[in-house]
Amino acid sequence: MSSMVDDIPTDGLWNWSAAGRLDAAEVRAAIAGVLQKPVAELGGVIDVDEILCDVWHVGGDFPTMIDCYLAPGEVAEATIASAVAVRLGAELLLPDDTLNPTRYLLAEPDGTLRVVHVDERETDDGTERRYVRPCTGADPACAAAPERDAA
Repeated sequence: MSSMVDDIPTDGLWNWSAAGRLDAAEVRAAIAGVLQKPVAELGGVIDVDEILCDVWHVGGDFPTMIDCYLAPGEVAEATIASAVAVRLGAELLLPDDTLNPTRYLLAEPDGTLRVVHVDERETDDGTERRYVRPCTGADPACAAAPERDAA
């Protein structure tokens, strides 16, 4: 398995999915509390130092979709997602650092980060994610992961 994205700061966009139907204001407040920065609703008037956050709902096991724009580059996405999961008391899925489309990091409500696989289905409302399972290397999707072919 490759390393987690925890040590790689990102700048720009975070795409997460949360377990349960979470209120958009609650999600933005959790992100603002963790980052100690203002978080604004997408489409509103913003200040230069605000992070934009769009929250909407789809079906599946992780129905709350969270997109953060203008995310800070000086902090690691996985670290922030883990802290937000703790504040919300909900699991969050975020992309890992591989090109494997079914492999994610799962941030658990106790702050734990683990690599998992997820089944996805595209809908008119967005991507539904279901059936989270640990990444053991035995999953056919993981066995075909690009990092295995790079050696």
